[in-house]
Amino acid sequence: MFYQLKALLSFIGRSNNHHGIHSPFVYDLVTKCFYSSQKKYSKEFSLINKYRNSLYQNFNLIEVSDFGAGSKVFKSNKRKVSAIAKNAGISKKRTILLVKIVQYFNPNQILEIGTSLGIGTASLSIGYPKSKITTLEGCTETSKVAQENIDKFELGNINLIIGDFKDTLPSVLRNQVFDLIYFDGNHQKESTIEYFELCLKTAHNETVFIFDDIHWSKEMEEAWDYIKDHNKVTVSIDTYQWGIVFFRKEQPKEHFIIRV
Repeated sequence: MFYQLKALLSFIGRSNNHHGIHSPFVYDLVTKCFYSSQKKYSKEFSLINKYRNSLYQNFNLIEVSDFGAGSKVFKSNKRKVSAIAKNAGISKKRTILLVKIVQYFNPNQILEIGTSLGIGTASLSIGYPKSKITTLEGCTETSKVAQENIDKFELGNINLIIGDFKDTLPSVLRNQVFDLIYFDGNHQKESTIEYFELCLKTAHNETVFIFDDIHWSKEMEEAWDYIKDHNKVTVSIDTYQWGIVFFRKEQPKEHFIIRV
């Protein structure tokens, strides 16, 4: 927790808003997407909140398998679904931003690495129903809950695949191209870099990669530094909670730290 507070204070000191951004691409993204009015997306937020609330009302106890860095909140692997949704699910603020991003870029093929209970997955689906979403989850129990809710809310553009990412990710990436990849399945340096490297071959000029919790630990910050400095990455944006990268060859290499 101390490390995250230190990272947040550092972010606040270095970040800015749209003023001073000289890249037309990033300026438009910030002003027309990140800072766009939430009222425009009220229908989508209402549906996502219904999905979230259904999890808040689920008091079943499940045993969670942690394949990543584990939890800083839970001491036991036996957890109530409602508690997972409230403490470990994607925040409402990031849900809003995720909807804005998919509506701005209209990605046809989306990959999510780390389904959990599917709140983020539902946000992607509801945000852009025309997309085809493949989501990967290693934990069988959370996958069951996610699939039940996906079926309940009739989110037919989602394909949930269960299994260890080491097995499922290479298979999913084979002969595939993705327009957006959301990395939210492992908070360890080596695994994050490994997944990034694997996914690079599926990226094209307009692909967007979103990395969750880049300041979660010193390890994750090191992974983020590696990613944003990679020679194939041209534009990178640090929003504190997320690291977003682009591969636009026409763009000069620049890094932005933006308050959202």
